[in-house]
Amino acid sequence: MNTSTPLAERMRPKMLDDLVGQEHLTGQGSILRNAIEQGKIPSMILWGPPGVGKTTIANIIAHTLSVPYFQLSAISSGVKDVREVIEEARQTSQAILF
Repeated sequence: MNTSTPLAERMRPKMLDDLVGQEHLTGQGSILRNAIEQGKIPSMILWGPPGVGKTTIANIIAHTLSVPYFQLSAISSGVKDVREVIEEARQTSQAILF
């Protein structure tokens, strides 16, 4: 990874085993880990305050399953942007919309 990449991005966990906390969701035998290992991710909403790992978890799921990952900002994205991303996601069998 490039050294000009921000430290926070370089330190971000890349695999489920690298995550700290939420063992009941991410640990061995947990619902999220089982879903990822089976390749069957249900529709879900990741909710919580900034900095708790929502984006990291979404990235890990997308990377682990090699599925397209679309990220939108609720602040800067408009209805047109949302419609475009949804249309792109429909073209794939699976996608992560975040």
